[in-house]
Amino acid sequence: MRQMAASVVAGLLCLWAAQGGAQERPDPDRPVVVELFTSQGCASCPPADAFFLELVAREDVVALSLHVDYWDYIGWTDSFGSPDNSARQRGYAKTAERKMVYTPQMIINGEDHVVGTRLKDVSDLIEKHRAQATNGIDVEVTRDEKRVQIRATADPARAMPLMVQLVRYIPKETVAIERGENAGQTITYANIVTEMTPLTVWDSREPLELDVELAREDNAVVLLQYLDHGTIEAVAHLR
Repeated sequence: MRQMAASVVAGLLCLWAAQGGAQERPDPDRPVVVELFTSQGCASCPPADAFFLELVAREDVVALSLHVDYWDYIGWTDSFGSPDNSARQRGYAKTAERKMVYTPQMIINGEDHVVGTRLKDVSDLIEKHRAQATNGIDVEVTRDEKRVQIRATADPARAMPLMVQLVRYIPKETVAIERGENAGQTITYANIVTEMTPLTVWDSREPLELDVELAREDNAVVLLQYLDHGTIEAVAHLR
């Protein structure tokens, strides 16, 4: 009976693997993208900004800080604030059918929305996305002094196209805030997005090949994301 039971279990495991269970392994080379929407004029943001410094240091996370401009009227103009960042956050809200935007907010892989000060929730969501199986998209970036070469393949091809975006950022800067709700505080910000440039729309049926001008000193990542603020399917960090 024991031999029979062992044979049955072995058979079930083989069937599970044949049906794709063996493919449900996490992809260690696919970092999780965390976007922090923050503002120098937001009184509740400093704890999230401090925690964000820890995320930036992680090898398994690509952390991007997007400063919004809709709190500037309170009395302090965010030196990194951008209407483009505010529009991106509103786009996420519209896609998720949410009626409002707020700071600090973190969005994980373009999919999960969470209050940026709920540190355990943020950590749990990162682990959730780290545990997801490989999605079949491979991205490779190489660079020289003036250009970046972006190559990508998808197996299987996606039913919907992906937007390829080049995101430039400042690695770190410390700001002394003189007015507004955080007056008197000196806060260090990291991976501050300065520009998010759409490069092309890729249908993924054929390999992607792009050459982009980018100075060697520029810090950047490449995002592959479903249109209309959908999920981020792949990311490549230019080192």
